[in-house]
Amino acid sequence: MIPARLLAAKCRTMSEGVVLWTLCTRADFKPSQLLPLQALSRTLSVGCADCTKHREPPGKRPLSEKKMKKHFVDRRRVLVRGGHGGSGMSCFHSEPRKEFGGPDGGDGGDGGHVILRVDQHLKSLSSVLSQYQGFSGEDGASKNCSGRGGTALYIRVPVGTLVKEGSEIVADLSHPGDEYIAAFGGAGGKGNRFFLANDNRAPVTCTPGQPGQERLLYLELKTMAHAGMVGFPNAGKSSLLRAISNAKPAVASYPFTTLNPHVGIVHYAGHQQIAVADIPGIIRGAHQNRGLGLGFLRHIERCRFLLFVVDLSQPEPWTQVEDLKHELEKYEEGLSERPHAIVANKIDLPQARAHLPQLQAHLGQEVIALSALTGENLEQLLWHLKKLHDAYMEVELGQSHQPLRW
Repeated sequence: MIPARLLAAKCRTMSEGVVLWTLCTRADFKPSQLLPLQALSRTLSVGCADCTKHREPPGKRPLSEKKMKKHFVDRRRVLVRGGHGGSGMSCFHSEPRKEFGGPDGGDGGDGGHVILRVDQHLKSLSSVLSQYQGFSGEDGASKNCSGRGGTALYIRVPVGTLVKEGSEIVADLSHPGDEYIAAFGGAGGKGNRFFLANDNRAPVTCTPGQPGQERLLYLELKTMAHAGMVGFPNAGKSSLLRAISNAKPAVASYPFTTLNPHVGIVHYAGHQQIAVADIPGIIRGAHQNRGLGLGFLRHIERCRFLLFVVDLSQPEPWTQVEDLKHELEKYEEGLSERPHAIVANKIDLPQARAHLPQLQAHLGQEVIALSALTGENLEQLLWHLKKLHDAYMEVELGQSHQPLRW
């Protein structure tokens, strides 16, 4: 046994989370008595367990679904107030040898507007605050100097934002660069120069600035994406989105794992990009606000084409497509008739392959059978996705509309 006075181990923690061991030896200590480096590290790490058991593991922990939903906000209640107008000035011109210089009070500056502006780089309303106050105008000054007007305050919102006041839709910001004046700034007050008249050569009247407009608005985001994946809970939509894009939605084996929509970008050659939205699972009766209900059916309205994701391992999978189309049609007439593709997921399961011929026979159309887990046949989905996107671009350009770009 090595005497304790000959061998001292000290645990030293670095900023990178690496534990270094320092070995102190005497000159007469034989190298043959040294333990191998790996064995020594294991031995000393056991003895230093008390000082490391409360230490957090290095690196960032993955976000839970509860924390991840903070990054996607699709509704906001916002109180906006325009800037106050500056007050007018009441004063008279004062100069030697000009006893009656007259009034020269300037007007106050107008308050700044609060404006909603679409920013295509934003994907949710998480950056929108609950209150906004516009910039106020400056007061008027002497020598007929008017106050400076308040600068407009811009609030950045994502593409596809609906602006409601009460139950009324007052703006639909669906294109990049769209703007809406949410609250007007107050008018500036008038100086006494404004009230100069033939019958009143020395007015002393001036008016204060007006308060800005105050409104309570409700912002509602309808996900703007090229393709929307629609399916029942646990159909594998989130896994499929992770497989074809860099999006990282939470994946688990229980229903309603996805509580918020996720948008992933699929990249093609020539810098072409297609946005695919993972819509939370829809259940039977969703149009009656069951389950997640109407809160997420509205996200499908803005999708240009749809991907019906079916769990092929379930018995009679064709009923899933029928039920999904029924829910979409009940929510909005004609929504189920948009260009779409049928995606049969979980083909890697043994019972799933037996259901594929029956599914194709009942639907009477092409079915893309794949596995989001193993990556089998993902190329066919990507090819079909690009085909639907090219058809959409051709229609939009033919109608002289600005197509959605990412």
